[in-house]
Amino acid sequence: MFYTSTRGHSARQDFAGVLLHGLAEDGGLYMPESWPHLSHADLRGLRGLPYADLAARVIAPFTGDTIPFETLLGFCRDAYAGFHHPATVPLVQLETGLWALELFHGPTLAFKDVAMQLLGRLFDHVLAERGQRITIVGATSGDTGSAAIEACRDRSQLDIVILHPAGRTSEVQRRQMTTVHAPNVANIAVDGNFDDCQDLVKAMFADADFRREMQLAAVNSINWARIAAQIPYYVAAALAVGAPEREVAFSVPTGNFGNVLAAWAARRMGLPVGRLTVASNHNDILTRFLAGNDMSVRTVAPSLSPSMDIGVSSNFERLLFELLGRDPTLTASTMQGFRATGRMEVPHAAWQHARALFHGFRLDDAGTTAEIARLHTECGYLADPHTAIGIAAARAMPCAPLPTIAAATAHPAKFPDAMQLATGSRPALPPHLAHLYESPEKYTRAACDLGEVQAAIRAFASRNH
Repeated sequence: MFYTSTRGHSARQDFAGVLLHGLAEDGGLYMPESWPHLSHADLRGLRGLPYADLAARVIAPFTGDTIPFETLLGFCRDAYAGFHHPATVPLVQLETGLWALELFHGPTLAFKDVAMQLLGRLFDHVLAERGQRITIVGATSGDTGSAAIEACRDRSQLDIVILHPAGRTSEVQRRQMTTVHAPNVANIAVDGNFDDCQDLVKAMFADADFRREMQLAAVNSINWARIAAQIPYYVAAALAVGAPEREVAFSVPTGNFGNVLAAWAARRMGLPVGRLTVASNHNDILTRFLAGNDMSVRTVAPSLSPSMDIGVSSNFERLLFELLGRDPTLTASTMQGFRATGRMEVPHAAWQHARALFHGFRLDDAGTTAEIARLHTECGYLADPHTAIGIAAARAMPCAPLPTIAAATAHPAKFPDAMQLATGSRPALPPHLAHLYESPEKYTRAACDLGEVQAAIRAFASRNH
């Protein structure tokens, strides 16, 4: 399996190259040159497997010859052995035809753990084989950072630096990053929003000299390995409710478009998915695009669901590449125009194709609070703000007779203020995180300035070499 950049001006890479590069040198995102196919017989053959074994089989076509299957299987089994539920990603039925897919039973209580715990092991393996050391740089709107840090802490072949928007994550999300005192971990609180942090990361990768000097690698969902590692839980969930004999529907709360893109990828591979709903908060660029071909940048406003407080959905470029017939020249010019004007000019036919694949949904903070309260009262279920938006989207988009699965992306204890507002009580953190509020924090504050952030990363990395 080889990968190509969405913008067409970077050398093709195998899986190991994509894992270590993250962002292509031409600024594009890597995509597989061809899509693996799962026949109905293949899908039936996955039924009844432990989650780790199913994951290895689904991911294996993407790793190709880079990682032997038995090695990949061992990594998957090791990665998911530490999850706090025997099913790893259990389904909980909420009402007739509607389930929550709980993706938050990993060490940092968010869906990002499902991919990150595997990626940490893949990085170690590839780097040890190559005798390399890298500096991972990532931006987070809340959950990616803590999941990446937990997966990469104390690993001998890498340093990890995470940028987060100062004051724009929940306290639990921030502390899960800043209370890790491993020598290879650094956190930078940037005066800005998530998009500012993401722009800084992209600018560092575009700086060829800095990229080579620091041996940069990416861990955000711009890294294809993240997407590949998220595809299996959609397959597992669909099989559990009757696929491939019947179609299923998914509703996914998303800001950066990575998680719902993984669901789309499962569909592209042959999983019978009849509907994909993109659930947004009031930062609704994806919903506006699907409703009226309005992919335009607006000011990001803080919300009760901070992991979706994103103004530019980076992974949309991957879907755009597909919508434009995999034309890298047209994709590059469209993205360059978007960068220059703040508005993406998507051809009408491509937009109509997107509308046939996805449905958009928007819920503001008042609606989110009401949905958390409703779920608590009517179903006895505690849903964090992101999950509540995904469930509300699923209920608003009648899919009968399709079974509908909403991605439950974070543990409610990560957002105690929102939960108290909606239900009158604050969920307790699980025992393995009970120390969080007492642990000392360590992070660097920085202006939204590329030179200042690069200097902080250079100083940190130099201490570890």
